[in-house]
Amino acid sequence: MCGIAGILLASDATDIKPLQAIGRMTASLRHRGPDGEGLWADREAGIALGHRRLAIVDLSAAGHQPMHSASGRYVITFNGEIYNFRDLRRELESAGQTFQGASDTEVMLSAIEHWGLETALKRFAGMFVFALWDLKTRSLYLARDRMGKKPLYVASTRDALVFASELKAINTFPGFSPDLDLDAAAAMLSTGWVPDHLCIWRGVFKLPPGSVLSITAANYAEDRSADRLSQRIHRWWSLADVAADGRRNPATGTDEDLVDELDNRLRLAVRERMIADVPLGGFLSGGIDSSAVIALMQAQSCKPVRSFTISFAEGGFDEAPYAAAVARHLGTDHSELHLSPSAARDVIPELPQVWDEPFADESQIPTLLVARLARQHVTVALSGDGGDECFAGYGRHFMAERLKRHLRLPRQLRRTLAAGAGFFARAGRDDVIGKLPLSASARHFIRSDRMERLARLLTASNEDELFQRLARPQAENLGRQRPTEPIYGHGGPPLDDLLSRLLCDDMAGYLPGDILVKLDRATMANSLEGRCPLLDHRVVEFSWRLPSNMKVRDGAGKWILRQLLRRYLPQHLIERPKQGFDVPIAAWLRGPLRNWASDLLADMRAESSDVLDAAKIDACWRDHIDGQNRSRELWSALMFQAWRSRANRQAQQTGPIHEPDLAGV
Repeated sequence: MCGIAGILLASDATDIKPLQAIGRMTASLRHRGPDGEGLWADREAGIALGHRRLAIVDLSAAGHQPMHSASGRYVITFNGEIYNFRDLRRELESAGQTFQGASDTEVMLSAIEHWGLETALKRFAGMFVFALWDLKTRSLYLARDRMGKKPLYVASTRDALVFASELKAINTFPGFSPDLDLDAAAAMLSTGWVPDHLCIWRGVFKLPPGSVLSITAANYAEDRSADRLSQRIHRWWSLADVAADGRRNPATGTDEDLVDELDNRLRLAVRERMIADVPLGGFLSGGIDSSAVIALMQAQSCKPVRSFTISFAEGGFDEAPYAAAVARHLGTDHSELHLSPSAARDVIPELPQVWDEPFADESQIPTLLVARLARQHVTVALSGDGGDECFAGYGRHFMAERLKRHLRLPRQLRRTLAAGAGFFARAGRDDVIGKLPLSASARHFIRSDRMERLARLLTASNEDELFQRLARPQAENLGRQRPTEPIYGHGGPPLDDLLSRLLCDDMAGYLPGDILVKLDRATMANSLEGRCPLLDHRVVEFSWRLPSNMKVRDGAGKWILRQLLRRYLPQHLIERPKQGFDVPIAAWLRGPLRNWASDLLADMRAESSDVLDAAKIDACWRDHIDGQNRSRELWSALMFQAWRSRANRQAQQTGPIHEPDLAGV
């Protein structure tokens, strides 16, 4: 796992001086790769590549990047891991290829030379982005993995195409002038994250998952706009095609047969992700996904696996006891970090720097801190991310069919049910439910915004409207404008059932836009590599071949994953309500974070924000203080303001920076 950066000058650029910025761009990514730096440039061709190394496999100098292929034709700077590189190496050696070191990067270059770029990409099992320079044709290729686990930002400036693993590197390029994209800001305020097809800065785009951008200096001189550049992107893997093919060619066999196949695929994915020349562990929440990953790690390890979790003092949020029970049963070496409001408050000023773009998934706080805890002991951590999107783990997934049946009820009856849900939502605010004999989890559900969302779902008039309300549960936008283009910019396949439509929507939008951004930035900020076995493409493709009843059955999601986990854990450690990595942000905003929030809102009013609507935010803040749960909308607005304040300070503080001399590179 590393950080990469690069610059390609347009063929009509009159000065090669911009190439010197590669040093500061690469240096800004040191947290992604503290173990070494590499720079390479061809001034005549107008190309410079940078690399920060987090040494995981082959810790020797033989793994140094940017790396040349054996023939000398290609140079690569690569961020990620190719998990099946040992199998590929054996195949390439049998074809006559030879190797100097033991890294996956060298295997990638050999595979590209032997099979060609696109065929090699389809053979790689892993997470990656890379920049590949072809010295023979003077062509640059930028490639990203299938699921979008690793990020790559691409910026168009007057004289150069600039790219990097994070925006902070692009911000250091002297020819880049940040200009706020109001559509991206509006989308962020609606969802809490900037969609993967947008960027908070105009003139910048993220390379889409499963794609390659190929370009020459002459091409760039002709097509400098981000929109024109995007037209040069080629998809080498398509989620829409995988989803459609999975529905056309479903998996067959008994329930036990399908559980066996999932077990085999996941065992392989976990085993490959346990290959490392550094200490390794895993995140354990006690939920289905992380428990399955840790169980398969421990089943294939000859010593106790290191596991890590976060605990909360607030009832209804703390999953640590479940995680501890799973760890005891499996025999892992378990560590737990208690997250207090003061610890959360202390880390909040770091969030804009860590995420670069405004980001408001409140679970970013425990994710960042559990990564920090893990990094004290290991350099690689496996995660359960992706299980919900592959196997239907969100409430909207297993509510879909039930709500679809409600569409057959008379409209007036549905309105009555919706009114009842609305009453409970209001009762939760007024603490009426405190007098009722309900469990802590039931009170938590009613006091959250879920009852209000249920009321809204019950009034949907048809399946398409129900899909829109289930798939896009946006909070009230506290900005001055609504997004002028769809927040989810992808086109889905023509799937014929509601559950598959929801899963495809989540996998194409929420997963790369929120979940994987959260994991990548939180782990990389701590120089920790995060690996996701449940997002191995062979597991993903198998999940699309499964019948819906292998995912949702008896009103519960992830049915097949639960059956698999029964082979490793007793029933009482599996069957419990899904909680997620929730944070008691609503209570914290009324208590220990109240002054911090008030100060940010005061800054927003003083700046006369062109994005945030002060009147809406003040009304929302009063409602929240009075007992309504408006934390979702407020957290988005507060995180945007925190990010904007930092961006403004950076703009004021930017001064001359010494550039490296590329003569020796």
